[in-house]
Amino acid sequence: MSSERSIEVTGETVEEAIAKGLAELGGVSPSDVIVEVLEEPARGMFGLGARPARVRLQRFRAAAEPPPPKSAPAAATPQENYNPEPDEDEGVSLLEEMEEVSDEALLDEDVRVAKVVLGELLEKMEVLRPQIIVRRAVAGGSGENNPWLLDITGPNLSALIGRRGETLNALQYITRLISSRELQHRANIVVDAAGYKAKRSRMLHDLALRMADQATRSNRVVALEPMPPYERRIVHMALRNRSDVQTRSVGEGSGRKVTIIPK
Repeated sequence: MSSERSIEVTGETVEEAIAKGLAELGGVSPSDVIVEVLEEPARGMFGLGARPARVRLQRFRAAAEPPPPKSAPAAATPQENYNPEPDEDEGVSLLEEMEEVSDEALLDEDVRVAKVVLGELLEKMEVLRPQIIVRRAVAGGSGENNPWLLDITGPNLSALIGRRGETLNALQYITRLISSRELQHRANIVVDAAGYKAKRSRMLHDLALRMADQATRSNRVVALEPMPPYERRIVHMALRNRSDVQTRSVGEGSGRKVTIIPK
């Protein structure tokens, strides 16, 4: 059984590539993965220039695996080789109701370290009178891998957010990277400013539902605007339980977008 969360697979058709990817992931069901079509197949002319379909499968619900034996704990990762990748899954958690955690005694080591790191970064960026508020999903939410949210408040935060949140995303990545190196494990931290990400998450969730209705009414594929990975995931997750549409990410790089396909 594969332990990878994301794999790329090729096949003569998109459907064949998806089937191969599901098998490589240990026989998971299609509902357990997000499929991104990287390249459509092309036959070429006179046998020249033909290319297979290429898809990426990302597993968002890990298959159940037995826990490792207690007698064989995992070895510590050397600090110089520890390089966590940015997590793009926080959009779903931000749809839940968040509450401020003002009692320092309730904060775990991850958020304590991340708060210090973020404060130092904001100081070096000369952000005017920032305040960092710690939030987390209230009881009764999903409770599964809910990240700590560091919400920056203060005057004139538009420059810190940047165009479509690009500066804020970069700040989050650096905060996570430094915190993870200090902690020697992945820091499950989200950095927001003036509630921008939480508002954007709710807007994208509602947009996904409206566009899915439009796709089914017109019986046509609806393509949304290009989005960063964590925003695309919000759309995928918003529609994953609908039986009348399916979603695929198409395109490359900054032009990657979600398409909503009526079944």
